[in-house]
Amino acid sequence: MNLKLIIVIAVVVVMNLICFFLMRYDKQCARQRKRRVPERVLFLSAGLFGALGGVLAMNIYHHKTNHWNFKTFFPLILILQVVILGFVTYKWLL
Repeated sequence: MNLKLIIVIAVVVVMNLICFFLMRYDKQCARQRKRRVPERVLFLSAGLFGALGGVLAMNIYHHKTNHWNFKTFFPLILILQVVILGFVTYKWLL
């Protein structure tokens, strides 16, 4: 397997885990009425190839599901990331 491809996969996995656990942590903070993770941090982590983790956390923890911007943009970011990663993978494997 191509080293560049392995690095991209590793970065995507790590970013998805970060976004997932940020969403989980924010949900815990919301329940305990503690200081929350800023929404821009959640969007930044999703935008840096962590959208799948964010979408999964939204569905598992029922977090941010009433916010139209999260319900709309997290899946759109995920679709964009799948297209980008598919294109990059296709080009590198040729």
